[in-house]
Amino acid sequence: MMLFLNVLERPVPQEGQPLDPELRKSWGWWKVKKWTVHILNRLFTRFGDLKLRNPENRAFAQMFQKNYAGKVLECHLNLLGVVRVGGYLPDRVTNLVLQYLSSSISKNSMYTLLQPQLDVLLFEIVFPLMCFNDNDQKLWEEDPHEYVRKGYDIIEDLYSPRTASMDFVSELVRKRGKENLQKFIQFIVEIFKRYDSAPVEYKPYRQKDGALLAVGALCDKLKQTEPYKSELEHMLMQHVFPEFRSPVGHLRAKAAWVAGQYAHINFSDQNNFRQALHSIVSGLRDAELPVRVDSVFALRSFVEACREIFKLMNEVENEDLVFTLETIVDKFGEEMAPYALGLCQNLAAAFWRCMNTAEADDEADDPGALAAVGCLRAISTILESVSRLPHLFVQVEPTLLPIMRRMLTTDGQEVFEEVLEIVSYMTFFSPTISLDMWSLWPLMIEALADWAIDFFPNILVPLDNYISRGTAHFLNCKEPDYQQSLWNMISSIMTDKNLEDNDIEPAPKLIEVLFQNCGGQVDHWVEPYLRITLDRLRRTEKSRLKCLLVQVIANAVYYNAVLTLSILNKFCVTLEVFNLWFQLLQQVRRSGRRVNFKREHAKKVCCLGLTSLLALPGEQLDGEALGRVFRATLDLLVAYKDQVADIEVQLTLFSIG
Repeated sequence: MMLFLNVLERPVPQEGQPLDPELRKSWGWWKVKKWTVHILNRLFTRFGDLKLRNPENRAFAQMFQKNYAGKVLECHLNLLGVVRVGGYLPDRVTNLVLQYLSSSISKNSMYTLLQPQLDVLLFEIVFPLMCFNDNDQKLWEEDPHEYVRKGYDIIEDLYSPRTASMDFVSELVRKRGKENLQKFIQFIVEIFKRYDSAPVEYKPYRQKDGALLAVGALCDKLKQTEPYKSELEHMLMQHVFPEFRSPVGHLRAKAAWVAGQYAHINFSDQNNFRQALHSIVSGLRDAELPVRVDSVFALRSFVEACREIFKLMNEVENEDLVFTLETIVDKFGEEMAPYALGLCQNLAAAFWRCMNTAEADDEADDPGALAAVGCLRAISTILESVSRLPHLFVQVEPTLLPIMRRMLTTDGQEVFEEVLEIVSYMTFFSPTISLDMWSLWPLMIEALADWAIDFFPNILVPLDNYISRGTAHFLNCKEPDYQQSLWNMISSIMTDKNLEDNDIEPAPKLIEVLFQNCGGQVDHWVEPYLRITLDRLRRTEKSRLKCLLVQVIANAVYYNAVLTLSILNKFCVTLEVFNLWFQLLQQVRRSGRRVNFKREHAKKVCCLGLTSLLALPGEQLDGEALGRVFRATLDLLVAYKDQVADIEVQLTLFSIG
């Protein structure tokens, strides 16, 4: 610990520091400082609160708090003092130091140490870090795409002094608001007053930017706290909305962002709401890219708050609506039906433009990629909203099919999850699954075998739809042979010893889909699927997967009890399997709740399997076995009935509330 403190306290020599900013932050001295602060933050997170410590760590935690936590705080404040006088401190170091200070706020002993220097810290270090600066201006002018990326990239937040400063202020007013909120708001109000009274050429534009950021960051607190809550509309009208017309681009962008944060407040004068909405829409056509992007995100908030957007749709180009259509459609549901085909066509065209732009410029940091994802999500939302109008799915299929075909290959790895969602909607809500849609099956199976195992739960949904809604084609088609294709995929995954239990959970669910939907038509597959199920069951550790595998056996019994029992007898595992099944059924917690088969569906599957056994001829099920099956079935039926009743009570209470 003394070594860490020594490293923190030791000044970094000026001699030898690189002039290039990128090289400078990676210079050996600064890297040592960064990792020292990082380690101390981790120690404080783990041992800074005695209530959260395990007994075996308590002694170390007490020692750390008593002897070192305060000293580290003091060193961190000294480091930030360099920023106050205009010195250099790498962004990541500043961020980590502020994280430590934020974590200190809630702890009485640490806050006591922080209080004497709190005003200097808050007003002369933290707030200036929240303001627009020279680096921001340079990036805004030279590379606005990068400016946008940094502003919306969560990874950048890990390195950003501005984000850490916002978090510090938010934590301060949340945990110590009584003594800090009023004075901080008064500080912000004074900045607003100085800005309003200054001539245009001397207005403190950058301080106003920081003040607006602070107002937006404290949105949740201000919306809940009087007297500020009652004054929010006046504050927006006087200090925020006028900046939509500012000659300074970053203030127009910040005004849009703040307006989005407060879109859901109750405006006493709806004209004020309409004024803000019109200003946001105008911002979509601003000459500066960051203003357009902030306006797009702000518009989503306004759309959620009001149907007014439909009056403005003719004023906005389709590209500008990419990030807002999803919210619009979700809000207005089937009212969008007349526009569904046109919207999907426009979104598909926008998607291809985004993809072509990304492919043409490998160096681009792709707002285009983000827009492409937004296009697909908006399409999914449209499909969901018109789910009760199946004829529309037939109309949009030709538009969406090229996207699905291309993006289910390695070309679509970045949007694979979104494309699978579209495939799921198309295969579930269409009146029938077309032959063109069936052509996507091999693409998903190939991707799963090659690189997409992490997406197996997502792929499960459309495969289920193909089997359950296109059963005849699944069973009868031989070119390709879908039954064989399914077997090859499931057997490969179930027998792969390198895959964890969690990775293969969709496989037994697919076997269940097969047995439940293909009654009497897949007898020849019962033995192969039972064999791989039993093999995996023997080496499965997690009870969740054990239950899913037992449900496969339950489904097989329900499918054909005589055939399934003969196969289990052939494998000499009948007694072993049923003992395990009953053991899993009987496991309960101290509260009396079941450990396994907790969902309604799991109980139903087990009931169907067990009741199928009751129908067997007497010679195939002796008296003792019959009694066990009967008791287990009865217990399950009672548990299922109680679960359904509980859900109905909860729904009733929810509707009353």
